[in-house]
Amino acid sequence: MRFGPVPLREAEGAVLAHSQRAGGRVLKKGAVLDAEAVAALADAGLSEVVVARLEPGDVAEDAAAQALARAAVPEPGAAGLTVTVPHTGRVNFKATGPGVLLVDSAKVRAINAVDPGLTLATLAPFTRVTKGLLTGTVKVIPYAVPGAALEAALEVAGGAMRVAPVVLARAAVVLTEVPGQKPSVTEKGRAAVVGRLDALGIAVTAVEVVPHAPGAVADALQGTKADLALILTGSATSDAHDVAPEALRRAGGRVDRFGMPVDPGNLLFLGALGDMPVIGLPGCARSPALNGADWVLERVACGMIPGPDEFAAMGVGGLLKEIPIRPQPRERRG
Repeated sequence: MRFGPVPLREAEGAVLAHSQRAGGRVLKKGAVLDAEAVAALADAGLSEVVVARLEPGDVAEDAAAQALARAAVPEPGAAGLTVTVPHTGRVNFKATGPGVLLVDSAKVRAINAVDPGLTLATLAPFTRVTKGLLTGTVKVIPYAVPGAALEAALEVAGGAMRVAPVVLARAAVVLTEVPGQKPSVTEKGRAAVVGRLDALGIAVTAVEVVPHAPGAVADALQGTKADLALILTGSATSDAHDVAPEALRRAGGRVDRFGMPVDPGNLLFLGALGDMPVIGLPGCARSPALNGADWVLERVACGMIPGPDEFAAMGVGGLLKEIPIRPQPRERRG
């Protein structure tokens, strides 16, 4: 592609580099100049204009963007994505429903390493998405790219991103109360947990409030009829044999994990009762602010139960935003 000023008489068929006002009309940048447009520019007193001129083998920005988008997401419906019509060298991907974005980071890096003019940007891997949310964008930066560069990008792009949809439909919530606990604390926790489930499109089948005791929690779990159970205790779980994890064992379940390298959210536990995942939420889940429990809940909701490797990886980026009102700050004061 050649770029720069040319005499107006040579501009027909070239791409206008900068918007120009010509009489009563505006010729926008990126427009291919036809004879009428050239005449309008001449009438406006211009003798030259800055243009991009494609050379043999070049691919125009919109065609290149569409081709790269198709390669990155070859089956949008199956990937849980919609793809926009290319415009000014850009194609956007949007989620068709709630879920978690899965990104093949190696493929994204490979695409972006081919040529600076060919780009794909995505949300961070495992970002929770909702219907219509922008998840990624292809942008062809110049007005055209060499065909060879485009072909090289297409070869490495296949299946760069998709949305893992929510597969769990129903959840039960168990809240415990310690003696003297204010009703407002219980209600705050209920609202925050139900709000998280609503955002994922998961119906809440029951919210049961019980005393903070293993037997009471075990009874509540045994009576659960749902795809997922969440436990939020009135007193923080501080050990793998504390009230809530011990209650899960008494109910006939198992505890697979206690603790995670995400702050806030360290004191989470994950287990199962039969085929039903059970998440013991940390106290910070009373707030709607992002915490480690969100990362686990979202993956579990999409059928991706995190194991040791997945939990270990959460430490990268796992130091989340400081919350000034936290009762236990990260640093000693004074």
